[in-house]
Amino acid sequence: MSNKLANKVVIVTGASKGIGAGIAKQMGAEGAKVVVNYVSSKEDADNVVNAITNQGGTAIAIQGDVSKSDDVKRLFGETKEAFGGLDVLVNNAGIYWALPLADFTEDAYRKMFDVNVLGTLLTSHEALTLFDEKGGSIINISSVAGRDPEVTLSVYGATKAAMSLLTTSLSKELGPKNIRVNSILSSMILTEGLASLGLVANTDNPYINLMTSRTALGRLGTAEEIGHVAVFLSTDEASFVTGQEIEVSGGFK
Repeated sequence: MSNKLANKVVIVTGASKGIGAGIAKQMGAEGAKVVVNYVSSKEDADNVVNAITNQGGTAIAIQGDVSKSDDVKRLFGETKEAFGGLDVLVNNAGIYWALPLADFTEDAYRKMFDVNVLGTLLTSHEALTLFDEKGGSIINISSVAGRDPEVTLSVYGATKAAMSLLTTSLSKELGPKNIRVNSILSSMILTEGLASLGLVANTDNPYINLMTSRTALGRLGTAEEIGHVAVFLSTDEASFVTGQEIEVSGGFK
C-alpha cells in the first residue's frame, strides 16, 4: 500500500461495482479513507470495503441515492461523523441506457438526468460543507459519449455533455476556494455490467470488436486504469490542474 493519499478522505459515489469500485480500491491502496457509496447492493459495497481493508486500507460503505437530496445530506453527514471531513469527491454514480428515439420515454430521460446530472450537482453542493480552508478536489466521471455519442445514446450523451459543462463552470466558480474540478472521459470499460450482458474481451462479439477496432491500443480499458487517473487528480501533484477533461480511452476515435 502506498501513501499518496494518506489522511485524505474520499467519497466515491456508485462504488459498489464497475468503475466506481475500481476507483475506490485504487484510492484505498494509496492510503485514503474511502467512503464506498451505493444505492441498493450492500453486499457488493461490503465486498469493495473488504477488498480495501484486507490490504490494510480504511473504508466504510454508506447507502444513498445521489438523486435524492435527503440521501445526499445523510451520506455527507455520516462521512463527517466517521472521518471528520472531506478532501475528494468522485462523482461516479450514473445510469447508462441505450435508448433509440422510437423507445424514448419521459421516465427514462428523467432517471438518467436525475442521477447523472442532478446527482452531480447535489453531491458537489454538499461537498462544500465538508471541504475545509485547504480546499478539495471534485472529479466527475464522464464519457467520450458526451462529445461523440454512438447511435441510441443521445440521452446518455446529453447527460455527459452536461457534466462537461458543469466541470468547466464549477472549476471557475470554486477556484477561489481552492476547490479543483476536473472530469475523466472514459470509453468502453470492461466491467461486471458488460460481462453480465455477455460483452467481454477476447470474444467474437461484433460490438466489442467494433469498439476495440476504434481504439488505438486495441483493447477495452479497465476500472483500475480509470482509478489511477482519479488518484492523480486527488493528489497534491495535481494542485494546479482544474477545469480539465482528461480522456482515458486508449485512443478511442
